[in-house]
Amino acid sequence: MSDASSFSLRDKVIIQFGGTGLLGRALVAELAATGCTLIVASRNRASLQSLADKEKAAGRIVLIEETDIGSEASLQALRDRVLAQHQRVDGIVFNAVSRPMKSMDDPLDIWRQSMEVNATGFFSTVRTFGDVMAKQKSGSIVNISSIYGMVGSNLSLYEGTPMKTAPDYFFHKGGMLNLTRYLASHYGHAGVRVNVVSPGGIYNPDTPQPAQFIERYNKITMLGRMANAPEVAGAVIFLLSDASTYVTGANIPVDGGHTAK
Repeated sequence: MSDASSFSLRDKVIIQFGGTGLLGRALVAELAATGCTLIVASRNRASLQSLADKEKAAGRIVLIEETDIGSEASLQALRDRVLAQHQRVDGIVFNAVSRPMKSMDDPLDIWRQSMEVNATGFFSTVRTFGDVMAKQKSGSIVNISSIYGMVGSNLSLYEGTPMKTAPDYFFHKGGMLNLTRYLASHYGHAGVRVNVVSPGGIYNPDTPQPAQFIERYNKITMLGRMANAPEVAGAVIFLLSDASTYVTGANIPVDGGHTAK
């Protein structure tokens, strides 16, 4: 298709994993506005219900599913419910993340806890729904990584602030990039595309980052500012849509030029 309709998600069935954080909420709002059937899956039922209520008040419909991505049985049960109700899955957005580590000195058990969601849970999720889409011979998987899967930590940004980085986040976001490439190869023969979006720093209007961090961060981007969360959604929508049918195994940084320097 060569017209603008190829960018539409109308009538597509999309599942988003992780929708109650800053970026997750923005993705939910932007995806729901496209007219797709949007299902948001998370462990916290109360947070999901609050999200759905806010979207309804804004005139958007969001379906919610309580799901534990750390449990393969829970993911398979979600798969079966979605297929029974909607008969297909056209795309998933993996935005779930656990960040239990606070520093290099944390106990090793905290590292293991992080991997349950960010490594094992991630793989289990994309395999469960990638296999569904492979049977359909179509579909798109969009994984939300970070520029911290592409570069090391710039510790000077955080000096004099309470903000810190932790090693598990860099490990699983970097691993997500290369596993995405593997999955793109694995599922490509079945017409299933697998891609990554890597956001840079996102400004939080509810609890703004320290002023000195924002000032420093702005200086290292080409656009001179942090992202607003909804700005990440355009790349996600593109990768879910039929406008990107020949894009797979790709990483799209949405970082204001941070990693292009």
